[in-house]
Amino acid sequence: MNKNREMITKDRESLVLARLTGPMVLGILGMIIFNLVDTYFVGRLGTKELAALSFTFPVVMTVSSIALGLGVGLTAAVSKAAGRQDKEALTNLITWGLLLAIGIAAIVSLTGQLTIGAVFTMLGADSATLVPIREYMEIWYWAVMTVIIPMTGNSAIRGLGDTKTPARVMIIAAIINAIMDPVLIFGLGPFPAMGVAGAALSTVLSRIVTLVVTLFILIHREKVISFRNASLSKIFSAWHEILYVGLPNILSKLIIPLGAGIITSLIASFGREAVAGFGVASRIEMFALVLIQAMVTVLPIFVGQNWGAGQTGRVNRGLNRANRFSLLYGAGMYLLLLALGKPVIRLFNSDPMVLETALLYIRLVPLAYGLQGMMLIAVTTMNVLKKPLESALLNLLQMFGIYIPLALLGSRFWGITGIFLALPISYAVMGPVCNILNHYYIRKLTASA
Repeated sequence: MNKNREMITKDRESLVLARLTGPMVLGILGMIIFNLVDTYFVGRLGTKELAALSFTFPVVMTVSSIALGLGVGLTAAVSKAAGRQDKEALTNLITWGLLLAIGIAAIVSLTGQLTIGAVFTMLGADSATLVPIREYMEIWYWAVMTVIIPMTGNSAIRGLGDTKTPARVMIIAAIINAIMDPVLIFGLGPFPAMGVAGAALSTVLSRIVTLVVTLFILIHREKVISFRNASLSKIFSAWHEILYVGLPNILSKLIIPLGAGIITSLIASFGREAVAGFGVASRIEMFALVLIQAMVTVLPIFVGQNWGAGQTGRVNRGLNRANRFSLLYGAGMYLLLLALGKPVIRLFNSDPMVLETALLYIRLVPLAYGLQGMMLIAVTTMNVLKKPLESALLNLLQMFGIYIPLALLGSRFWGITGIFLALPISYAVMGPVCNILNHYYIRKLTASA
């Protein structure tokens, strides 16, 4: 039994979760810093440009969800092959998995370029806002390969047992993006001012770094990329194993950006300033939830290893401690945002309507952060316990059964306040329900073991 496994299955549950969560925070922070830096500098350009960036959020989330879902499938397949010490299987899975990612990226790039006007008009962007949206997305879509391939490749690296390198790469990319954003957006030194297009190009340049580093590690350090002895049977076999887990995860993760797109279109009816304010608040929220997101990301390791070791009592105790932390952290973050929300929002944009919208969001939605964490803990655990369909259905129920119908109703009677209130209400309902169902499945599986 290696030291990590011994720590996970024997040390105090709260200590184990803290040790696992700590390193994961860095990687998630890297992704969040990416978004916050873009939002900050684009916000200096004006409300129209900030609204344009906010409109791109659901589309970027959709592409990221595809890459993340594919990465989950690749991680699962690679980790099993690594456990068997099957180098040939590892090489096949990673080589053809990346080829699959390239194919998906090519389809996304071409489709995206052809549908920019239609998609963002459907989301509620007006003709004036469509101009900076096109400036951003035309660059971003052509370089979407630099987004999908590194995310998939990093998933393979994690499957090989290295969780630190992907986090470090994301931090480096975030630093490069932070440096290049003002240079390309405003035109510093020999570089011309590119505005929103500069933000897109900065993102692409930093993502190229992640692409190069990821491929270097897989090709030279791990030596798991090879096109020798290629055959259609090997390619299709690798794709089947990856997509068996990856496809359900892609579909499940797509629920979030699809819902975000609908909500964005609702908010767009109140003006581009409202969309800009919503975009600012959403990015602040990503930072506020970083610890909960990191804990949820490492829970499969804790639950899976303890469940495999027959330590169901530790699983229950760990989940209870995770839920307790989520509720306490959510309450504390709500109070912190109430105190610091206004000055933080002003860092991004000082337009009165932007400020009013973002403040309204921060005063309402964080009320349910703790319950949101409880739901995420439950649906993540269900995936580990081989209940992916139940997990996906609960996500679907929260988004399309409660949140969006309430938002549609709320927007009619209470305007934008009604839209924002719908989200905490949906988590107030689904958090406890998911927790109860999760423990029910644990008891049922324990009894049948």
